[in-house]
Amino acid sequence: MVTARRTIDQILADARARLDRLEPAQVADAQRDGAVVVDIRPIAQRVASGQIPGALVVERNVLEWRFDPASDARLPVADRYDLPVIVYCQEGYTSSLAAAALQDLGLFRATDLIGGISAWRAAGLPVEPAPEAPGTPAPEAPGTRAPEAP
Repeated sequence: MVTARRTIDQILADARARLDRLEPAQVADAQRDGAVVVDIRPIAQRVASGQIPGALVVERNVLEWRFDPASDARLPVADRYDLPVIVYCQEGYTSSLAAAALQDLGLFRATDLIGGISAWRAAGLPVEPAPEAPGTPAPEAPGTRAPEAP
């Protein structure tokens, strides 16, 4: 069987074509209006660059389980498909793919921060240190473990 081949650039362009991506100031406004801002970066990047105050940390490898309203492993905040979710990463690439994956689950308002935390910092918006120390795993919140893969 031959499968269609696409480059990551094509996949990224397709993902971004369906997102209403936001600039840093727009994200700050949306967060004030109740949008859930989600940092999907690994701990090392959060420690090195800080994080957006009030952002929910959900690393990329469990994002879909945590935000699927139908998942037994969902976060309490992920209780509806119209939840405004704004995903960010370091530079705004992985977050576009992640936001598109959330849209695939039915979270039609999911989008991402253009330029990631780097653009946020460049815009002079507030950043706070990551609460976890390097080399120390973050404590796992109850009910946040992703189900094992079949």
